[in-house]
Amino acid sequence: MRRSAFFIRFIGIGVLFHIYVGVRLIPDAPVGPALKALAIALLVASLILIPLGMSARSIEKQPLADRLAWFGLTALGFFSSLLLLTFARDLVLLSVHVFDWLRGTPIGSPRFVAESALAVPLLALLSSVAGFYNARKRAPVKSVDVPIDNLPAALEGFTIVQISDIHVGPTIKRHYVERIVAAVNALQPDLIAVTGDVVDGSVPHLAAHTRPLAELSARHGAFLVTGNHEYYSGADKWIVEFRRLGMNVLLNQHVVLNHDGAQAVIAGVTDYGAGSFDPAHRSDPAKAMEGAPADATVRVLLAHQPRSATAAADAGFTLQLSGHTHGGQFFPWNFFVKLQQPFVSGLVKFNGLWVYTSRGTGYWGPPKRLGAPSEITRVRLVAAPAA
Repeated sequence: MRRSAFFIRFIGIGVLFHIYVGVRLIPDAPVGPALKALAIALLVASLILIPLGMSARSIEKQPLADRLAWFGLTALGFFSSLLLLTFARDLVLLSVHVFDWLRGTPIGSPRFVAESALAVPLLALLSSVAGFYNARKRAPVKSVDVPIDNLPAALEGFTIVQISDIHVGPTIKRHYVERIVAAVNALQPDLIAVTGDVVDGSVPHLAAHTRPLAELSARHGAFLVTGNHEYYSGADKWIVEFRRLGMNVLLNQHVVLNHDGAQAVIAGVTDYGAGSFDPAHRSDPAKAMEGAPADATVRVLLAHQPRSATAAADAGFTLQLSGHTHGGQFFPWNFFVKLQQPFVSGLVKFNGLWVYTSRGTGYWGPPKRLGAPSEITRVRLVAAPAA
């Protein structure tokens, strides 16, 4: 019932936004009646396709669901930019009108009004094409050195390759995953960390497309923690499937690795909000640390959401690897991420804990990335400079 009410509100808001864009752009655009009619038709199509794309995963017929998702989510990405640019145009026009009024000159330039109405959809299209390319290409490798106090010599250069937020689902399939796995294995890491949101859909629908993850190869193996989208998609079944693929799933647990005579603790927690889906899965960094050797200098926590950092710092971890934020994925959502998460992307020091937040290796929703590139992260432990 709540979901239906939300969807009705979403559609209602979408109608208002589409009307706003149409009213503000179409009458001013310097084009003929035929093109204006086409613009109206495209806005109506967008209004229909976006909710269909958002709800496509509830459709059982997989080819149909995937096609609707492709059209609807691509339309959502384009309309997001169109709406933002329309609003920005209105702010510019308001500023110009106020400036002209203050100067006592005729208010507004008809040519600027007309040309800007045409420029907005062209810029929205250009940004969407660039964003589509950025989202669909294989994520580049980003290297990050993390300085650790009193790092054992044997762990100097210890390499963790992190992948996160792949979101295998309607628009991300097996071939996309295969390219990620090949790139990760080419880095020859000591350990692979998969920090949640691997999937967006059920095991029966997506098992064939996650199968390449079984080929992930590292000296100490691949470790995985759940993200919020695993819980939307049936976490218990996915945990079984991930383990069948050979990954070590850590549910508020840790393992102790012996690396050339030095110990490293690798722990993982369930998603920050997992307890609302299953009380037995309540995220607990302190529990994940229980029984770990007190003298281990390196204590790494895999936690899907950056906001696990407060509890991770209290539990005594050295480094937390997270994802979830996508770095905002595309402008202006990077500003809104800060309302929910303490960190958006990159490496920060927080209460004595290093936290690295990946921008994600895939994407969610619209196949679009702009200003927040995806990444495969190569994290290297290095000795901190002497004080």
